[in-house]
Amino acid sequence: MNDLIIAKFGGTSMGTAEAMRQSARIVIADNRIRVVVVSATSGTTNALLKVYHDLCACDTVSADQAFKKIEDRHRTMCHALELDSSAVDELIVAAQNHMSLFSASENREVWLDAWLSFGERLASRIFGKMLFHLKNNVTEADARSFIITDEVFGKAEPQPDRIKTACLKKLLPLCSEQIIVTQGFIGATTDGRTTTLGRGGSDYSAALLGEALSAKEVLIWTDVPGIFTMDPNLVPAAQTIPKISFSEAAELANFGAKVLHPATLWPAIRKGIHVFVGSTFEPEAGGTWIEPDVNDKPLVRAIAMRKHQTLITVSSLRMLNTHGFLAKMFGVLADHKLSVDLVTTSEVSVALTIDGTSLGSSGEKISEKQELLQDLRRFADVAIEENLTLIALVGNNLQQTPGIAARTFDAIAGLNVRLICQGASSYNMCFLMHQSDAPQAVSALHRAFIESEVVCLKSA
Repeated sequence: MNDLIIAKFGGTSMGTAEAMRQSARIVIADNRIRVVVVSATSGTTNALLKVYHDLCACDTVSADQAFKKIEDRHRTMCHALELDSSAVDELIVAAQNHMSLFSASENREVWLDAWLSFGERLASRIFGKMLFHLKNNVTEADARSFIITDEVFGKAEPQPDRIKTACLKKLLPLCSEQIIVTQGFIGATTDGRTTTLGRGGSDYSAALLGEALSAKEVLIWTDVPGIFTMDPNLVPAAQTIPKISFSEAAELANFGAKVLHPATLWPAIRKGIHVFVGSTFEPEAGGTWIEPDVNDKPLVRAIAMRKHQTLITVSSLRMLNTHGFLAKMFGVLADHKLSVDLVTTSEVSVALTIDGTSLGSSGEKISEKQELLQDLRRFADVAIEENLTLIALVGNNLQQTPGIAARTFDAIAGLNVRLICQGASSYNMCFLMHQSDAPQAVSALHRAFIESEVVCLKSA
């Protein structure tokens, strides 16, 4: 089925009964949509995390109360959709049983991934039942039976070859006759233990399924009509981008554009699948198509911003005129499963950034990772700065364009920049600053690089 389409609906698209109905209208309107991937209802993952933190604090009363709110919300949604609330009974009981196992769990990361899976499982159960009443050829499928991952709980790495084998066996035979409703964000190890792909991982799930099933398109339905030149909540003059290349979109996603999970595009790139981002609530407004290449290649396509960054500065006189220091440092970071973003070096120090959103589902900070800090301090002094924001200009030929740095720093003159990174990619230029300065910085950069170009085009 080379015209097969995967449709993914985010948390706001699942957030209310009416939002679910609107999502269903989109599915029913296009008979090429054969696989539907859903996120947990908006706010549910955070609510499940609250239960987890209450249990960690031995506050079972608060944990029970928090879970009761989750249960009531989903039963109320069933009622609003004219479904029997018994549709979620099995999952509610399973969740309660899982809560009772917390104190005896040997590995809290393993327990937490299984716990967080209930958000997506509840949403897919309700949406699947509702869609079945509207269109009988609907089958619910448990993503854990075909999204196979490694054993890094909290941010598991999918295994594409195993996923493809499982999808061709379990899903493809159904696609000609059935609409399959499944969960994003979750998977399982080869021995069946539940894993999660990191926050926002439902987009990634959809792209992985698109790759495995050789889909023509992956549609990401969310609460905004496409990818913008900047978050319109911060920059009201931001504009929707009609088309964008894989390379540009990958940079935007990597540097914090909230519309897409950073890993979403890699399966699409590997398979050449076109990806669409649009609003569930305004499907007629269009959106953004992400394609292998596009003809229009502006110097700066968009500006991205990623909060919750940590700057680690590692200093030691042993670095001077020696070899192997960086290998030792990065070896420690690898042992602790940490991915480094930006790196700058001097003769006796290295500054690097870690994305706070990449630390797994529990939200632990770098400054709280005492084993990591102890390992680094065995051979160097370590300084930690948190509450930083990464800002990136994303576009084309940035490393070959004279004056780009001057224009950038003219725009943000007066703001303190903690780290600058340019030259590694022709698609981005990025820097780090305190999060309190970031809104002013992105507004100034948008005026300098995007709004000014629009004015020039209109004048011409």
